[in-house]
Amino acid sequence: MRNKRSFAKLGFVALIALVLLISACSSGNENKGSTASQDTNKAAKQEVIKMRLGHVFAADSITDQASKRFADLINQKTNGAIEVQVFPAGQLGGDEAIGQSLSRGVQELAFINQGSMAGMDPLLDFHYLPYIAENHEQVDKLFYGDGIIPTTIKETLAKHNMHALGFFDLEFRGLTNSKGPVMTPDDMKGLKLRVPGSRAIKTFFEELGVEAVAIPMPELYTSLQQGVVDGQDNGVIITYDNKLHEPNKYLTRLNHVFATGTIVISKKAWDSLTPEQQKAFEEAGQETQAWQVAENRKLVDS
Repeated sequence: MRNKRSFAKLGFVALIALVLLISACSSGNENKGSTASQDTNKAAKQEVIKMRLGHVFAADSITDQASKRFADLINQKTNGAIEVQVFPAGQLGGDEAIGQSLSRGVQELAFINQGSMAGMDPLLDFHYLPYIAENHEQVDKLFYGDGIIPTTIKETLAKHNMHALGFFDLEFRGLTNSKGPVMTPDDMKGLKLRVPGSRAIKTFFEELGVEAVAIPMPELYTSLQQGVVDGQDNGVIITYDNKLHEPNKYLTRLNHVFATGTIVISKKAWDSLTPEQQKAFEEAGQETQAWQVAENRKLVDS
């Protein structure tokens, strides 16, 4: 009888142990399920990195289209982790203002005309040398690749906390004005012309008897319209994209200077990227450079 009671007691204890074991396993599975659910929710809630890209070029111009292609490539190459919003036509300021924002790290990306940023550093004006190139074959040797001009631009931008990702064509520059046709150097004497913030271009025109005035691109159309200046120095595409021919009916293709712009990212934004993301930005910059140069030249030749 005592043995039966002992076995009954032992069976009762085993039953209690089994119940506790089942309960513990169930609780563990629930916790695992809860952890997996939390991980899924956490991944779903990861915020997309948003960056702003500014430039002064007209909306839907070749360069604006290039900036949007660049933004799309970044989104694709980072699997949607980074989203770039484009602000064209000087919405974030002129080139020098954009350059200052990049240098301080308060703006992430830009397509800049570094020649207009000579106020930040005289070497950004380095490539504005009159008549050093006569055709695109010479341009490609001088302004692209690893030659002294692109290398100097990259190194100078780096000193001001900007990392270059690629370049783009800003074509051979010309002259427009509202006073009359310019057929000889003497025809320029006495003209009041807008020039970018470039010492080289300003000096070139001053030697020809021109009063050269630096005006930011977003203010140029109004300045021409109101007669603040008689004319301006720019490429043909930029002139027509920004409707600068409306107040200036005389156009002269001087081809005195060839210009490039640079696709840049602020050092602060660059340093925040993973190595894989940095590679994606470099690739996007080079692919965008190739597309913009080809399309811009097609338009110039059309």
